[in-house]
Amino acid sequence: MVRVGSYERITKESRLQVAIDLDPGPVEISTPVPFFSHMLDQLGVHGRFGLRVEATGDWMVDAHHLVEDTGIALGTALRSALGDRIGVERFADRVIPLDESLVQVVLDVSGRGMACVQLQGNRSVALGSPPVYIEHVEEFFAAFARHGGLTLHIRSLTEGNTHHQIEAAFKGLARVLNDATRIVSDAVVSSKGLLDG
Repeated sequence: MVRVGSYERITKESRLQVAIDLDPGPVEISTPVPFFSHMLDQLGVHGRFGLRVEATGDWMVDAHHLVEDTGIALGTALRSALGDRIGVERFADRVIPLDESLVQVVLDVSGRGMACVQLQGNRSVALGSPPVYIEHVEEFFAAFARHGGLTLHIRSLTEGNTHHQIEAAFKGLARVLNDATRIVSDAVVSSKGLLDG
């Protein structure tokens, strides 16, 4: 079974080409926002799937557009890769540590897109240059879940370094995506008989 999705998004604010392969493959990330590129790399490496992201845009104004639009594009590509979601495990949860930080990530590949994100950390801390803030990361997760048809919950279980909080969240998302999208049967795990929202 081929479980690959790709998407191209071009707006006045950003230009993106993304692809995701839910089976193992290379991880190739290229964005003008180094901290965000590092987080996307975590997503592919710890999710154990193929991931390609080429993104550029008006990052010199603010990283917000690029980060959120990447979430939209990746979520759309994931939705395509999942197809009718027949046989997927569907539910997954992980608690991921990074030094003093501990973050819980819970996922339902439900077809209904929503995210509840409650991360600790200093909201005024700028990570990298151009800077990435917690609010950018929240927008990425919300866009990714909405366009991917995922019910996503992320919450800090301990306070900690802002970088560690965000990185643990990305690693947690990677692992639950790997877990929840595994093919475990030939049926849809839903009393409705389909996962479409």
